[in-house]
Amino acid sequence: MSANRTAILGAILVALGPISMALYTPAMPTLVVAFGTSIATVKLTLTAYFAGFALAQLVCGPLSDAYGRRPVTLAFMLLYLVASALALWAPTVDILLVARLLQGIGAAAGVAIARAIVRDLFTGQDAARIMNTIGIMLAVGPALSPTIGGITLELFGWHAIFGLMVLYGAVVIGLVVFAMTETNRRPDPALVHPVRLVAAYGRLIVDPRFIVPSTVLGAGIGALYALGTMLPFVLIDRAGLTPTQFGFGMMAQSLSFAAGGLIMRKLLVRFDANRLVMPGILLGLAAALVLAVLMRTVPPTFFTVMLPIGVYAFSLALIMPGPSTGALAPFPHMAGAAAALLGFMQMGGGLLGSLAAALFGDPVTAIGTILPAMMAIALAAALLAPKARKA
Repeated sequence: MSANRTAILGAILVALGPISMALYTPAMPTLVVAFGTSIATVKLTLTAYFAGFALAQLVCGPLSDAYGRRPVTLAFMLLYLVASALALWAPTVDILLVARLLQGIGAAAGVAIARAIVRDLFTGQDAARIMNTIGIMLAVGPALSPTIGGITLELFGWHAIFGLMVLYGAVVIGLVVFAMTETNRRPDPALVHPVRLVAAYGRLIVDPRFIVPSTVLGAGIGALYALGTMLPFVLIDRAGLTPTQFGFGMMAQSLSFAAGGLIMRKLLVRFDANRLVMPGILLGLAAALVLAVLMRTVPPTFFTVMLPIGVYAFSLALIMPGPSTGALAPFPHMAGAAAALLGFMQMGGGLLGSLAAALFGDPVTAIGTILPAMMAIALAAALLAPKARKA
């Protein structure tokens, strides 16, 4: 496939997971009332989605090494479609929990296999540019999703949000059938033998060329996912935004990321992607520290929350391409497994961040603590990156 086709298809696949979360977040306070349950239980539906999304990547990536990218993607997208329909008609919050878990499992293939496809076809700066293009396009979906979710919620109710997910799943299945070609030219079913699979992940975990850039992304991108579990309760319940206002407000985060991606596209013409990682992390950490101070000194408003988060989102565009390509480049023989573990660490970072946030009784304190802590972890890992690349 061409670079443009790979980028477009990759963006649609990768965006499935974040969009399925972003569409849903404006409805979280509403679901508390609709199901007559607690905030903690509704948050658990998002945690279930995170868990399914993170853990399933460890399976779908190696499966695509063993049986091909296309059939495995199709199978997981069908599961996502069925789970979305189950969520649409969920009669109880327990059924919704199961549906969200299955949705996360189905959406996992998008992230893991899209990156593996890029690694199958491109390396180096070419791969970095495609990853950056995917990032720019990826920002558009999550930017619009909370807005669409908030408007849909107010006009048609929360069921319609899952109806949109059913539609998205059907569109993705159509693209996989008619637009996606097989890029894994040497599928090997032996790669999913439990012994070989554990050995492959074991090699990746102890290889500094993989684990260091993966930790940078796991903390930096994981913080973004963790924010998704906290922002609705800070901006809607504490700052007083309506679901529609929340949806429009979340565009600040994603459009900031898109702006950073456009600037990054220009910078990649002149600079190696790895040279831009540290400036991005320092900018993101500075924004996180400003957020920490504001959350402890002034009442939360849209601007005191979203201005620092917008700068943090901008910084992610500088951070992503280098570690994304660097973690996969040394492992062409198991690109699916490497992409899967890379995605697992990002979603796992989001899961750990959301679980840590649940330990705080106040979501305002949580958001001012989790983001700085995770960006500090990203900085620590980035300081080790030059030694890892030399290894």
